[in-house]
Amino acid sequence: MKIDYDTVADAIYFTIKSGKVSKSVKVDDRLVVDLSTVGDIIGMELLDASSRQGQELQKYLKGGVPININSSTPVLV
Repeated sequence: MKIDYDTVADAIYFTIKSGKVSKSVKVDDRLVVDLSTVGDIIGMELLDASSRQGQELQKYLKGGVPININSSTPVLV
């Protein structure tokens, strides 16, 4: 598993397995799941990652899962 945190978008992306994303399913206002053509989960995006729930998640992840932190999301002006 690979985890990326985008500071500009304030989003955490969990890459579960490699593959081409065929469809994205919005589970709720904060969670989007990416699926392959056969319905396997490729990854998940958690929006508003700095919220209270996101901070709790980050606390648990700090114990051993490396998190790539970037700020590559373009800002619209």
